[in-house]
Amino acid sequence: MFLVVGKPIAELQKALTDWLSGLSGTNAIILGVVLGLMMCFDLGGPLNKVAYAFAVGGLANPNDGSLKVMAAVMAAGMVPPLAMALATVVRGGLFTRTERENGKAAWVLCSSFITEGAIPFAAADPLRVIPSAMAGGAVTGALSMLFECTLRAPHGGIFVLPLIGNPVLYLIAILAGTAVSAALVILLKGMGGRGEKDADQDATPGTESGTAPKVPATV
Repeated sequence: MFLVVGKPIAELQKALTDWLSGLSGTNAIILGVVLGLMMCFDLGGPLNKVAYAFAVGGLANPNDGSLKVMAAVMAAGMVPPLAMALATVVRGGLFTRTERENGKAAWVLCSSFITEGAIPFAAADPLRVIPSAMAGGAVTGALSMLFECTLRAPHGGIFVLPLIGNPVLYLIAILAGTAVSAALVILLKGMGGRGEKDADQDATPGTESGTAPKVPATV
């Protein structure tokens, strides 16, 4: 299985890395958008890993461009869990009790640059969550490049803030993308007919939040 699947995936990753390398010398903002989309598309999957490997590879021989790429990648990767956490606070009724609990954990995961913190939300509602996350990631990646933010660490989230160039603008880029993603996921869930009453129900059939199932009276 590894020989059958592994080689095509490796070739795809190499092709994507070569393509990203070609973009780095043209338009930094477009590169930031592409990296942001890749980081948020599969939330830790192959595309996410290609974007991350591309950024980390540039740190081997750091220059101004590679440091900007690393900053954009990490900023975009923090957006999905942060946006889902924010959305569960702003409109908690659109999410199940379990999702609201996952939202609490997502605050910590996003601050540590763990994009996978948004996976429970994407698994439950991929058609709304993934496009929302990608939109916010694209905004953050573009703004990070526009603001010329840099990063010398391959990981760490907000805990490596002293190693970030233009840290205030960097945080603004993250907050802007988070606001976009959170607003979109709230909008899409609302338009999708998932009312607050319905979303607040647990997965147990025949029960509503806070109420026990009715049992027929016995004679």
